[in-house]
Amino acid sequence: MFSDSLHFIINIAFSLFGIALVIRAWMYAIRLHPFNPYSQAVLRLTDWLVVPIRKVVSPGGRFDWPSLLACWLTAFLLLLLTWVALTGGLPPPASLLPALLASLVTMLKWALNLVLWLTLIQAILSWVNPLAPVMPVLHTLTAPLLDPIRRAMPNLGGIDFSPLVLLVLAQVGMMVLEHLAFSLFGV
Repeated sequence: MFSDSLHFIINIAFSLFGIALVIRAWMYAIRLHPFNPYSQAVLRLTDWLVVPIRKVVSPGGRFDWPSLLACWLTAFLLLLLTWVALTGGLPPPASLLPALLASLVTMLKWALNLVLWLTLIQAILSWVNPLAPVMPVLHTLTAPLLDPIRRAMPNLGGIDFSPLVLLVLAQVGMMVLEHLAFSLFGV
């Protein structure tokens, strides 16, 4: 019972922090203005880990390598702590390489989960409160993903099905990653 509760708390804390790191990397890639309050919150939450890594690894082009490396390290630590919480001991050295690869899969799951939630929140807010203060940020974050879908879909007279298509694609991606993780690592 205690190990399940501990596993749950570890999973929530590390997943939320990992998703914040994914958001930070995405904000860098799309050049989201860093001075809005939402960007500031993500930067302040993640600076303690990303800034020291940035001294060793510099961002390049559209990729914020320090944030991605911090996210990968967070996913790796999550997998190690999950192992310890559920088994009561450290993993064998032979399982460290698969855990390093599983950390990449975990990062991709966090990214797809983020896409799913941002799209869903934006779609719901567009019906309920389209003038919500967070809508411009949500639009900026999701536009690079929704715009290509909108261009590929036929015009349906004011009904936008691109969020639904993106939700389905993100969910299919998560299912593929789950299958891949299970077949490669047994997780």
